[in-house]
Amino acid sequence: MYKQALDRWLSTTDFSTGLIIRFWDGTSKTYGPNPRFTVTLKKASVIPELVKNISMGFGEAYMRGDIDIEGSMIDAVELFHGTDIKESALSFGAKLTRGLMNLKQNNKLGQAAKNIQHHYDVGQDFYALWLGEEMVYSCAYFKNAHESIDVAQSDKLDYICKKLFLKPGETMLDIGCGWGGLVMHAAKTYGVTAHGITLSKDQLAYATKQVKEEGLEGKVMIELIDYRELIRRGMTFDKVASIGMFEHVGLDHQQEYFDATNQLMKPGAIALLHTIGKMRGAMVDPWIQKYIFPGAYLPAIGEVTTSMKKFAFRITDIENLRLHYALTLDRWLEAFEKNVDKVHALYGESFVRMWRLYLAGSSAGFRYGDLDLWQIQFTKGIRNDLPMTRDYLYQ
Repeated sequence: MYKQALDRWLSTTDFSTGLIIRFWDGTSKTYGPNPRFTVTLKKASVIPELVKNISMGFGEAYMRGDIDIEGSMIDAVELFHGTDIKESALSFGAKLTRGLMNLKQNNKLGQAAKNIQHHYDVGQDFYALWLGEEMVYSCAYFKNAHESIDVAQSDKLDYICKKLFLKPGETMLDIGCGWGGLVMHAAKTYGVTAHGITLSKDQLAYATKQVKEEGLEGKVMIELIDYRELIRRGMTFDKVASIGMFEHVGLDHQQEYFDATNQLMKPGAIALLHTIGKMRGAMVDPWIQKYIFPGAYLPAIGEVTTSMKKFAFRITDIENLRLHYALTLDRWLEAFEKNVDKVHALYGESFVRMWRLYLAGSSAGFRYGDLDLWQIQFTKGIRNDLPMTRDYLYQ
C-alpha cells in the first residue's frame, strides 16, 4: 500500500531532473529525466513520515539510517528546490506544525543562551575539524570561486572592517563574536580596541585563549554576556558589527535588538548587520529548528527595516552575498567529509548524518532555494561623508 501511494505521488511530480528510488523490497524505479542520484528507502514505515512532513520525515529517517543517498547529497536536496514536491508533500499537519513552531519562538534572556549553547557548545574539537584556520562560522567572501576557505574567510573579515571604516584608536563592538576572529583581526590590522560578546561558553574559552596567545590583552576583550545586559553599563562604541547572530534574535525581539544597538552606538557611529534572510521572513526549516538551530528566525528585509525605523538609523548599503555562502558551505562540507571518521568517533553515526544533511541542505538552499545573505551597513544619524560607491572595498 505504501509503495503504491508513494509511486502515485512521485509520478505526478514534475521533476526538473531525475532520481532513482530503490524500495525496501529490492525493486527500483526512475522518476524524471537523467537521474543524478539514488534514494534507498529501507522501510515502508518512512512513507507516512514523508507525507506528513517531508522535511522532518526525511531528516529523521536519514539520521536513523532508514534512508540512504547514493550520489551527491547537495544534488539530492537541490531536487526539492527545483520541483513542486516540497509543497505537494506539505500536508495540513506539516503546515500546522510550522505554524505552532512560529508561536513557540522564544529568545528571551536565559532561553537565548540555551538556544545558542545547543548549537555552538557541541565541542571545540568538532568545529576545528572543518571550519578552517580562522574558526569563523559565517559566510566567507570569495574573490573567485576557486579560493580556499582560509583565504575567503580572511578576506571576509577585512571586507567587514572596510565597511565599518575602522580607524586606529576607535572602539568596536562585535555582537555574537563567535571564536573571536573579527575582533582580533580588527585590533591587529586596524588598531581599534575591540569588545566581543558571546553566549557560548566554548567560544568564550577558545577566544580568550587566542587573545592571550596573540598578545592582544588590553586591545581585545571577550565576554559571556547578552547584548541586552551590556546596555545596562552605559557603554557606547564608534563601530558595531553583528555577524551571523541576528538569525537567533527572532521576529518578536528584532525591535528590542535595534533598541539595544541604538543605545550601544555613539552618534554618527557605523554598524554592519550580516544575516541570513529570505524575501519572506520565516522560522528555519522544522527539522533544522529541532536538531540544529532552536529559536532561529530568518528575517525579510522589510521586517528588518520596520524594526529599525523607530530609531535614527540610515541604511547606507545593502549587499546580497548569497552565492558566497553556497561556496562557504561547499568548503565546509568537503572538510567535514575528509574528517568524517573523526566526527564519527566523537559523536556517532546519527550525528554525522545530521550534520551532513544540514551542510548540504544549506548549500542547496543558498544556491537553488530561497536563502539570502545580507550585509546591511547603517549609521546612527545622517552621514554625508561616506564614499558614494563601493570602490573603497576593492582597493
